[in-house]
Amino acid sequence: MATFEYRCQQDGNFDVTLPVGTAGPSTSCPRCGSPAARVFSAPRLARMPATLRAAMDRTERSAEQPEVVGRVPGRRPPRRSTNPAHARLPRW
Repeated sequence: MATFEYRCQQDGNFDVTLPVGTAGPSTSCPRCGSPAARVFSAPRLARMPATLRAAMDRTERSAEQPEVVGRVPGRRPPRRSTNPAHARLPRW
């Protein structure tokens, strides 16, 4: 399902949800019943995977409100080996 936008001369813009490919060039206005022309724009798809929607929302938010980093990412304390043979190696 997709949401298509139509424009009525008297009442302005309104949305109609229809299956993809079935939107006509005009439809009747739900308020006054007069013919309304379709506004040609990209259809807003009603169903989008949640992960994609979350990624798009996060991208839009980061344009104006970037996340603040509290520490340098990827820095870990050095790992110590439990192998006794490694204990004799020099430490830096």
